[in-house]
Amino acid sequence: MNVERELPSDEAHELIALTAEIADKELAPRAADFERAERFPREVFRILGSAGLLALPFPEEFGGGGQPYTVYLQVLEEIASRWAAVAVGISVHALSCHPVNAFGSDRQKAELLPDLLGGERLGAYALSEAHAGSDPSAMRASATETPAGWHARGSKAWITHGGSADFYTTFLRTSADRRHGVSCFHVPADAPGLSAGAPERKMGLCSSPTATVHFDDVPIPADGLVGKPGQGLSIALSALDSGRLGIAAVATGIAQAALDYAVGYAKEREAFGKAIIDHQGVGFLLADMAAATQAARATYLSAARRKDAGLDYRREASIAKLVASDTAMTVSTHAVQILGGAGYVRDHPVERYMREAKVTQIFEGTNQIQRLLISRDLARPRS
Repeated sequence: MNVERELPSDEAHELIALTAEIADKELAPRAADFERAERFPREVFRILGSAGLLALPFPEEFGGGGQPYTVYLQVLEEIASRWAAVAVGISVHALSCHPVNAFGSDRQKAELLPDLLGGERLGAYALSEAHAGSDPSAMRASATETPAGWHARGSKAWITHGGSADFYTTFLRTSADRRHGVSCFHVPADAPGLSAGAPERKMGLCSSPTATVHFDDVPIPADGLVGKPGQGLSIALSALDSGRLGIAAVATGIAQAALDYAVGYAKEREAFGKAIIDHQGVGFLLADMAAATQAARATYLSAARRKDAGLDYRREASIAKLVASDTAMTVSTHAVQILGGAGYVRDHPVERYMREAKVTQIFEGTNQIQRLLISRDLARPRS
């Protein structure tokens, strides 16, 4: 990966080097075969977990890495450049751990986080429903309070790691109040009545299972509630802000991988007596791809610095997700074009990068939703 990084410490440089080493040894050689076979690489997540790479932005006292987001996101980008589905899985795992870390009780943090962050347990984030993707307040899956806790009913759609996760951070309607009627729950995957449908047949990220998860009178103990009743939407949206930064980093990694491969190919492929990179039509296209990729990286790092500083970064997270995912789509499409017919076949990875880039414009809030959020934020005073 041809990136010269600005990092805050020697430890961060060592962490990036370790990530690159593991990614080159354990991820890159597996990616194409696992994607083709639509096989979930559960063992890879255990390898990454044992190296501490699943818990980088979380507190050290609970088993996390204590790293700033500026470092964590660059680790994620390194992984995405080798295998985007795995990087998405890490981002989703962080998303699923965020509510307990940010809103859980001291007891929940002490009892749950060490196990969640240790690498053996992989999380899923169950927010969307078939009719409630961009509008989570329209969710219908519900939880009814009982003397022993809660009973959950309904289904959640488009769940990354659905059927493969060890726990589900789940958002369920607990009252009819549209704004304050959703609550957040920690639900173990082996809870009675919890099941998953067949994995979706997707365009890309084929090694990452996405499925509908069903809750058929699933019992949830009282201490499974994270935060307060009715606080679920605010918890979900706060998690999505950080999750959008994760997807921005993943998208940038895809763009960088496509750029690197296209440059390498253009140096070797000859036409009209010289390497095609020396033809202005190709050289300028590669220059635009490099500029866009570097700009995407700068955009997500700028947002991460605001998060690390404790500043409002909602607008910046949406901008980063929008810019980086559009960049990934554009750069990967150009990479296919530079390879010509070779780019359209599976002998080269750029067609996979193009398929993977597309979904980054869709999940964690479509890019149309990002534009809506940015415009709304522009209309309000900045705190």
